[in-house]
Formats: sequence, C-alpha cells, structure tokens
Amino acid sequence: MKRIHLLASEIFSYSYANYDDHLSINDRFDKYMPDDAALLETAIKRKWPLKKVAKKLDVSPDIASQLLTATQQALAIVDAKTPAASFREGVKQSVLYALEQGIHNEKDVDNLVTQICYRAADFGFLLDTENQKLSYYSRYLRDISDMDFDED
Repeated sequence: MKRIHLLASEIFSYSYANYDDHLSINDRFDKYMPDDAALLETAIKRKWPLKKVAKKLDVSPDIASQLLTATQQALAIVDAKTPAASFREGVKQSVLYALEQGIHNEKDVDNLVTQICYRAADFGFLLDTENQKLSYYSRYLRDISDMDFDED
C-alpha cells in the first residue's frame, strides 16, 4: 500500500490489511478515500478554515472538524520514523481515547484491548511490507527514554 492508503485507512478507521484487501476492487478505497485523505492533509498543511474544508468535502463543519482531528492523529501514526514508532503512537492514541471515553467496566477494557490488537495487526502489516521481524524492534518497544529510532 502507498502512504496515502495508510493515511486513508487511519482516517476512516480501517485496519491496514482490510484496506489492502479492498484495493483494486473498490473505487471507494482506490480513489474516494485517498482523495479525501489528500485533501484533508492539504487542509492541515495550508491551515484552511473549517468552512472551506467542510465545503470541499460536502460535509457539515462538525464532521469536517472530526475528520481534521482524525487526519492529524493519522499523520502522527503514518509518518512515524519506524513501524515500531507507528505502533507506539497508535496504541497511545487508542489508550488516550479510551481514557477520554471512560473505562468503567470489563466491556470498556475489552474494547481497548481490541483496539490494541488492531494496532498490533497493523504493526505486523508494516513489518511484512518492510520485510522486518518484530525482534528487530524489541528494544524500541521496551524503552522509549531518549530513543533514536534511526540507530541500529
């Protein structure tokens, strides 16, 4: 998958493998979602007003605001230096969202665990595309203090 497909899958809440399975068979995944993702990324980079984004996407300002927030979060995940950094950012966002919604019972915990499992699956997808093993990133996943994800 290209970067724009990863970005679209994050914005519109698809796992990477699921999104990849739909490529070349569904215009929604090949054209419409990537086009919207590109537009949203441009809107963020150029600091478009919310009304302009809403008009370009033909959605309400509330929906446009939600999509811009999702895009900012998606960019942090997709543009992370390594698959491990992407995974960590995705898990962090999932945990923060769960805390914001409230973790009140076992069902809430199960929902968070499911989201973390999706993040693990996406991490595995990225590892496969880079022909890497999980063990390569083992120390990065265990400790983040003063970490340089570019060092070997």
